Amino acid sequence: QVQLVESGGGLVQAGGSLRLSCAASGRTFSRFAVGWFRQAPGKEREFVTTISWMGTYTYYADSVKGRFTISRDNAKNTVYLQMNSLKPEDTAVYYCAAVKGGLQFGVKSDDYAYWGQGTQVTVSS
Repeated sequence: QVQLVESGGGLVQAGGSLRLSCAASGRTFSRFAVGWFRQAPGKEREFVTTISWMGTYTYYADSVKGRFTISRDNAKNTVYLQMNSLKPEDTAVYYCAAVKGGLQFGVKSDDYAYWGQGTQVTVSS
């Protein structure tokens, strides 16, 4: 079992930055690829980015490419999401998740077995 807790959300003006953290406990977190998803009001949850368990592979949704950066510190059991040049359309609840066993990474919600409770990000125009 892996427990995930997100933090770092908040209210920011368009063009600003935030850094989200995903702290893990439980099973060997460092062996899991981790992803970030987001869900805006009235919309389905969407993939944002993922990072492999060693941090050597990352993949981004087109909507955030060049603005968001995912990273991880396995010694601290933490994954980060640095979000720059934020736009109002980035407003959503952001969730981190750890993949199901055996997967190297994932871009679909179904690829993930463990989820955090989410953190709200609001970008004002």
